[in-house]
Amino acid sequence: MNEFALTERERALLPSDDDVRFFAEHGWYLSRKLLSDDEVDELAAAVDRYYAGERSRRLPTRPPRLAYWTPEHGDVQRHNDYVHYESDAIAEVLLKPLIGAVAARLARTDEIRVFQSTLIHKPPITEEPSNVVPWHFDKHYWSSSSSDRMLTAFIPFHDCDEELGTITMVDGSHRWEEVGSDDSATKHFAERDPAHLETLLEVNAAHNGTRVDKIPMIIPKGHMSFHHCRTYHGSGPNRATRPRQAISLHLQDGDNAYREFPLSDGTLAFYNHDSLVRRTPDGKPDYADPEFCPPVWRA
Repeated sequence: MNEFALTERERALLPSDDDVRFFAEHGWYLSRKLLSDDEVDELAAAVDRYYAGERSRRLPTRPPRLAYWTPEHGDVQRHNDYVHYESDAIAEVLLKPLIGAVAARLARTDEIRVFQSTLIHKPPITEEPSNVVPWHFDKHYWSSSSSDRMLTAFIPFHDCDEELGTITMVDGSHRWEEVGSDDSATKHFAERDPAHLETLLEVNAAHNGTRVDKIPMIIPKGHMSFHHCRTYHGSGPNRATRPRQAISLHLQDGDNAYREFPLSDGTLAFYNHDSLVRRTPDGKPDYADPEFCPPVWRA
């Protein structure tokens, strides 16, 4: 039996040809209902157990740029990387072939693997500064990846709207020619000046002869948004009375591989995988290591 086979009902949920063209033009896509309410509730319950300390396994070493909230960090926006590795219950939902098949259609590839999974909890505190995610695009952090077809599925555990501080896309920005960037772009957005990032966004829009068109993703429970690795995005504060809970499931196409990306100081761009994954025969980090980058879809 093909472990990546879809049912007839699941095939009906895949992006249409028009959807694929829309993604290519706009850099984002709102899916149909890919997860049942029960699956979402199971995911949320697994996350509650994760926060309570349940782990199927732990990372063998702690990468230098790991995002890993623990209770002593307090009621800030929580980020926890590698939840697909540390929790089998979380991975059971994230590795659902339907999610990979949707991503494969959008990226126009035959294979999709996990690149990273980040658990996010945005507390219902309007004034909490960490809740505001400044404008950025993911490929900056993935400079050591060869592919420009990588993408991210944003998977909330509930209806997600502007009041909760939903993810917001800058329409069509993945097609912009980039100007004004430097090595600081490879740093996490939390380490960068939000005002500078806002200015950089406007400068890039002007350079490309367009305006900044911000599209908030209104995502019903069980649905998810997908965005291209070069699509600018961010999010605002959580003004609701409940946390905004979600997972950003970062995905790579089958052709993606490690590449050397020199920085201005002579060092090479680094991603956390580089201290975790197995090595290829020529000694480079293997971004196809199934232990940390498991396949989600193969046609």
